Amino acid sequence: MLEIAVRTENGERHVRVSAEELAGLVRRIGDDGDRFLVIQRIPDLPDVFAQVWHPAGGDYTLEHRDGTAERHFQASARRPESVIAVLTGWARQEAGWDAGTDWSPLDMGPAREVPPLDLEQDEREELERHVRVVLTGGYASRAELAELAEEYLVTEGRRPVSREQAEALTDRLWRERVAEQAAWQGETDPERLTRAFAALEADGITARENFTCCRSCGQSEIGAESGPDARGFVYFHAQCTDSAAAGHGLMLLYGGFDGSSETTAAIGDEVVAALRSAGLRTEWDRDPHRAVTVTPIDWRRRLIG
Repeated sequence: MLEIAVRTENGERHVRVSAEELAGLVRRIGDDGDRFLVIQRIPDLPDVFAQVWHPAGGDYTLEHRDGTAERHFQASARRPESVIAVLTGWARQEAGWDAGTDWSPLDMGPAREVPPLDLEQDEREELERHVRVVLTGGYASRAELAELAEEYLVTEGRRPVSREQAEALTDRLWRERVAEQAAWQGETDPERLTRAFAALEADGITARENFTCCRSCGQSEIGAESGPDARGFVYFHAQCTDSAAAGHGLMLLYGGFDGSSETTAAIGDEVVAALRSAGLRTEWDRDPHRAVTVTPIDWRRRLIG
């Protein structure tokens, strides 16, 4: 799989696609509402991307940017095969991937200067602390983090953080986290969790990570996530993620769709077995009214973006 995420004009998002899948997406674009692809690396890096635009019957317009406005280039291609070769090489970071294409600098104008945050020290620390919690959770994109930072301190009649300031703050914290995770070796506990959830999903148990904001919303919405053959469910919500990221273990909520205690306990047994098979430890006394807790858990979830 290619370590990229692809966003399409029609709102689709494809994470870690194969070279064949990327080629299929390139060949598909051209219809109204589905004319471009934007490709980011995993983990996403600020101002590093490639993209392609293709109107029906027209040439392909390629762009790539490598961190700054001075490193933003554009080229044209007539055939999808040429575009596929360039984008696949970019995704794989192959030496010379951009050779053989007539790139020209794309003038985006001068970079807009972002004024420093005009916040008291305690507000600045509170804002950064909150963004770091969500960032450490590992599920938010850079855009979602920027929106969070922009809105967090808003009160009636006061909006102290602009969108540009929010983006500058979150990009700085994002880069710090990317640098930190570069030292991580091997499979992390959140990756073991994802592996366990995938096994449960394959066995007919709807499994969702970071699902909804709270237990009330999760319980009311999990049924809509489930197919007709699902026997039960397991999930954790955003508050559970925050707790795990803070080092307090991860609470999992589970149950059977028939509402019986017997089915709920049986689903709990399957959840615990899947987690242990993936190398995670749990605490649970088989009480169907008590959550399964994954503890200890070292919450190092690698960023995507």
